[in-house]
Amino acid sequence: MSQAVPTTPDIDAPEGSRGDDTKAPRRTRSDKAARRLTSKPASIIAICLAVLWTIPTFGLFVTSFRPPTEIRSSGWWTSFFSTDYTLDNYSDALFSGSTSFASYFINSIVITLPAVVMPITIALLAAYAFAWIDFKGRTFLFVAVFALQVVPIQVTLVPLLTQYVDWGIAGSFWPIWLSHTIFALPLAIFLLHNFMKDIPRELVEAARVDGAGHVKIFFVVLMPLLVPAIAAFGIFQFLWVWNDLLVALTFGSAKDVAPMTVRLAELSGSRGASWHLLPAGAFISMIVPVAVFLGLQRYFVRGLLAGSVKG
Repeated sequence: MSQAVPTTPDIDAPEGSRGDDTKAPRRTRSDKAARRLTSKPASIIAICLAVLWTIPTFGLFVTSFRPPTEIRSSGWWTSFFSTDYTLDNYSDALFSGSTSFASYFINSIVITLPAVVMPITIALLAAYAFAWIDFKGRTFLFVAVFALQVVPIQVTLVPLLTQYVDWGIAGSFWPIWLSHTIFALPLAIFLLHNFMKDIPRELVEAARVDGAGHVKIFFVVLMPLLVPAIAAFGIFQFLWVWNDLLVALTFGSAKDVAPMTVRLAELSGSRGASWHLLPAGAFISMIVPVAVFLGLQRYFVRGLLAGSVKG
């Protein structure tokens, strides 16, 4: 009776082919990046950065409730044992005739919402064409669009302003909307294109076999999968437009269309007459972008990582 000789595994065999047919799970770069970002050192660094960001924000919040004499005489950290707080700074900033923050707040909303929707709408169509429609010169045109990100905004301000004057739309919201749309399109097309390329081709091919055209594929198949990328870029664009001062001063310095950033810059003035309203005005301007970020944060990281790394 012969005894079976145990066999040793083939050392030189590639990983995943030893023994049975089971294969070891393949780790992609995104998996490695996720593990590093959720490690203990990364968590400690994130907590430290969060504390460093929160301290000046909390100081701004406390200062916004202090009277001008207290702000001038001592720092915000000395006011914890004081009961001398007031809401006059907020009432003066929002409703005072000299500042009228409420109207500028409405102008910021009127400027920001179309300036977010317009580039996303155009970029979605362009990204779909670059990702799923084969046409001559597609690669060259995509590289050219992506290269537009290196063009400084300051170089384009005077030519754009001249063109807006020739069109007769200077002094309205249109120059601000068009300018923010133009400046945002290269990055929007790049991010959305990378996200679309990450979608399995089988989904698109199956829709084509069922007789779907480009319109149906775009709205029915791809749009539900593009929500994280749209939300991620929407956050970027919203924060950029809401906090922008350069474009607002160039194309929207008129009182009827000026956003909050222009009014904040005017609060101190050449003589600093309303400097004590700056903390209240700055905190008012922070509320909306912080709320938008917190509301869409679950899509933020997913939208940024999608299409940025390959396995």
